[in-house]
Amino acid sequence: MAIDRLALTNFRNHADALIAPDTSMIVLTGENGAGKTNILEAISLLAPGRGLRGAALRDMARQGGPGGFAVSARLGDSQIGTGTDASAPDKRQVRIDGRTTPANSLSVRLALSWLTPAMDRLFLESPGGRRRFLDRLVLAYDPGHAHHSTRYEAAMRARNALLANEEPADPAWLAALEARMAEHGAAIDSSRRALISALEQEIDANAQHLFARPTLVLSGATEGELGLADQLRASRQRDRAAGRTLAGPHRSDLLVRHLSKDQDAALCSTGEQKALLLSIMLAHAQLIGSHSGRQLIILLDEVAAHLDPARRRALFERLLATGGQVWMTGTEASLFEGLEQANYFNVAAGQIIRR
Repeated sequence: MAIDRLALTNFRNHADALIAPDTSMIVLTGENGAGKTNILEAISLLAPGRGLRGAALRDMARQGGPGGFAVSARLGDSQIGTGTDASAPDKRQVRIDGRTTPANSLSVRLALSWLTPAMDRLFLESPGGRRRFLDRLVLAYDPGHAHHSTRYEAAMRARNALLANEEPADPAWLAALEARMAEHGAAIDSSRRALISALEQEIDANAQHLFARPTLVLSGATEGELGLADQLRASRQRDRAAGRTLAGPHRSDLLVRHLSKDQDAALCSTGEQKALLLSIMLAHAQLIGSHSGRQLIILLDEVAAHLDPARRRALFERLLATGGQVWMTGTEASLFEGLEQANYFNVAAGQIIRR
């Protein structure tokens, strides 16, 4: 599960970059704007979805370059890659061991999670961000989650388009789409709840090693397949007026509380919210290793900047204990003092030099 060779071609500010780590801990240092986060974003594209920034594909291609980009990684005997062609900058291509494959196939090869400074406001912003965070965790736990999410979204878009037409929609076609949404929606809800239950058990078992003790709950009723189909059928007029579907797993929310304070995460201090996020990430990494036998690849952008030295050491120890591969960024190598097991790379103006 470890990336032992990463190559970027015309990605963001990297014209031609190569990193070949030989340890499980990789530290990327350099000034702001040097391209450290770009490397983490490139790795995040080796999973289904739009990466840790959620950017449009055409925006990832290097300015002044040919218009496309490529990201390639070697994992032992396997080679995976993704990118775009200049002739189709908005169409993503994925290849595994030389064969073109759907993007969802990546979830079988790699288990990825990440934490970025933008996620510091996760508990304060809209439910959509928390759902995306939860679904990334679920995807590493259950690779089939990507299939159900893609099918659910496709059926929902088709249903919304039918309801938006001025002409009355074919009831049989609407019913078929709603049945598809109900089938995949039930699977999505089930996978989310299974992951949360497993995470709660992992948190209970390792509470003494966590930065803060979180509790997690998925909001929204568990309608089940038949219940959601009936609900969608009954809400056609309401959804037509709203211009969107108002019921289903795409409306759920991840609710997190700080257990020792008995307080919603949204009401906690910035430092406490960061601690809760780190605790969830660490418990998840431990869970994936024990559940699937696959170690997680964790991407942490500027994670050490706002931690005191004792908390930084504790974080590094816990990350090493997960057995997974960890990629971290920071402006200064001193932030990672004592982490002798790591490979250090300096990033400057799109160039990457091993220290």
